[in-house]
Amino acid sequence: MAEPAPPPRRDYGPAAKSLVTTVLVFGALATFAYWAWHQPFMAYPRTVLEISRMPVPSELPVPVQGVVPGAVADTFGAPRGQERSHAGVDIFAARGTPVLSATRGVVSSVRETGLGGKQVWVMGPARERHYYAHLDDWTAGLSSGDLVWPGDELGIVGDTGNARGTSPHLHYGIYGEGGAVDPLPRLRAAAAREALAAGEPDR
Repeated sequence: MAEPAPPPRRDYGPAAKSLVTTVLVFGALATFAYWAWHQPFMAYPRTVLEISRMPVPSELPVPVQGVVPGAVADTFGAPRGQERSHAGVDIFAARGTPVLSATRGVVSSVRETGLGGKQVWVMGPARERHYYAHLDDWTAGLSSGDLVWPGDELGIVGDTGNARGTSPHLHYGIYGEGGAVDPLPRLRAAAAREALAAGEPDR
């Protein structure tokens, strides 16, 4: 009786070639994606992702050059007419004093409208929105989508909007998921830490 023929040998060559090709393609795509993500043209989405993952800051510098926290009155929540309350703090300074970003972030709006007059909105850490209003003017070239760091100039102190005719000042507000947040405790916390580190009384 004749012996049965041995089963045909499986040719794994095509499958191996397909696997190698797939690995090489995905490796090349991953390498390109990593390279592209770290290029300057991806700075905007990279920054948005990074700041959205950052915690809410517990300390902030005063966003008007040369003004100390002790000079900022606690007016958050004060009545403003019969239908609204003060949703920020007013930081008084001479007209033309630089207004500086308090955080790292992305400029979401540069506009002149409504009560705030000339204003800048910056999306900062934890996606909080920082509102700089009543500006006399904006920093030249500033526009939506610009990336800013703490201390970057956004504009200058003025009295535009419903502040027209009052002493020049910056209205500074912070808005989180739950609405307006009082900025003053954060401004004071930064000053207190700096004073403690320097061994000086808080200002």
